[in-house]
Amino acid sequence: MEALQVQKVKDEIKETFKKVNLNECLTCGTCSSGCPVTGIPGVEGLDTRKVIRMLAYGMVDEVVDSKFPWVCTQCGRCNIACPMKIDINYLMKKMKSLRDRDKVPGVLHKGTLQVLKSGNNLGIPKDDYLENMIDIGREWAGEEGEELALEGFEGFKTPIDVVGAEYLFFPNSKEVGVDYEDMQWWWKIFHNSGCTWTMPSEGWESVDWGLFTGNDEASKKIAQYKVDNAKKLKVKYIIAPDCGGGSLGFRINYENYFKEELNKAGIELVYLYDVLIRFIKEGRIKVDKSRHPDPVTYHDPCKHGRELERLYGKPYYDEARWILDQCCESFIEAYPCKINNYCCGGGGGAWAGPYNDEKIAYGRMKAQQYSEAKAKGAKVIVTSCSNCRDMFMKAIVPHYKLDMEVKYIWQVVAEAMVL
Repeated sequence: MEALQVQKVKDEIKETFKKVNLNECLTCGTCSSGCPVTGIPGVEGLDTRKVIRMLAYGMVDEVVDSKFPWVCTQCGRCNIACPMKIDINYLMKKMKSLRDRDKVPGVLHKGTLQVLKSGNNLGIPKDDYLENMIDIGREWAGEEGEELALEGFEGFKTPIDVVGAEYLFFPNSKEVGVDYEDMQWWWKIFHNSGCTWTMPSEGWESVDWGLFTGNDEASKKIAQYKVDNAKKLKVKYIIAPDCGGGSLGFRINYENYFKEELNKAGIELVYLYDVLIRFIKEGRIKVDKSRHPDPVTYHDPCKHGRELERLYGKPYYDEARWILDQCCESFIEAYPCKINNYCCGGGGGAWAGPYNDEKIAYGRMKAQQYSEAKAKGAKVIVTSCSNCRDMFMKAIVPHYKLDMEVKYIWQVVAEAMVL
């Protein structure tokens, strides 16, 4: 192997290195020791420590051109492990931003352009969106025949652009365009809680692929859509998207640009856990834990837990477990959990990216966790992020033959509701 050659670094990159304290790296390798990317095939033998050292030697182009920043899920385990608190997540996002946009892997950049053009990642026209949302509501309410009706939807009307509603809810284009049946759980909870809620007619995409591709301008614009809708509709609460990237992307922009503006308008940002706990504690919905007799385990989404704790000091760990305790008869913890939890393997845009073998290998840590939880009796994996749910349901569980159900936490709540 040839010796590494120190290279000159552009001023912009020097500022990034200063911002993240790169020069304080001890080369200890703690970052790599807890990273699921370490040792997986397809990344040319790179790991976090090697990448950090390459950057310190000025090998920025080599890192930018590598697969590593796109296989890294920006889960933040390296950040909390680093004794010098180097912001490795920020570095990886910066490396993504330096990739030529036409060389961004897979569909991520195309989806980002599409959301800026149409307000959603799939380019679903407004008329189609409105027609689909209204028709689905009519079907579930039984207006199109009893065979299409769902329990708990009596009298339901799909709320679009309701001015003065309590809650503003953002769907994601995957559910709107393909997996529409997954919307039933939140709709059922809202409808039976007696709250007022609404979805916007435009700019409704919950997902933030700008964050996934290192495109800060796009991420801010996607957040702007949400802010504009909240102010236009005069809602009381914005519910942060369930998608980990969508929620964190919005939170970052909220804190940096929009917090004061929304506070002046009397609009509060809440998370899905806040909403579910409030509904249960206030008796807006009643739940019966006997509806879920099988033991469940839980996956902490990185962007709802570790990254929120690191960046803003308030994670959502115990809240999820409290909700499950109200709705399920038995809970089995999968270790490590909470701040030390492993990423599902699909975060940071990896689920939508093209590197399937790499994300499956990354997911081996989760497979081991849930194999152990299953041996203790767990039959259901519950999570609170659409990205994580898809990664488990469509990749990890079938590939590693875990034979476990996968559910959203709001699905568990909706199924436990007493109507």
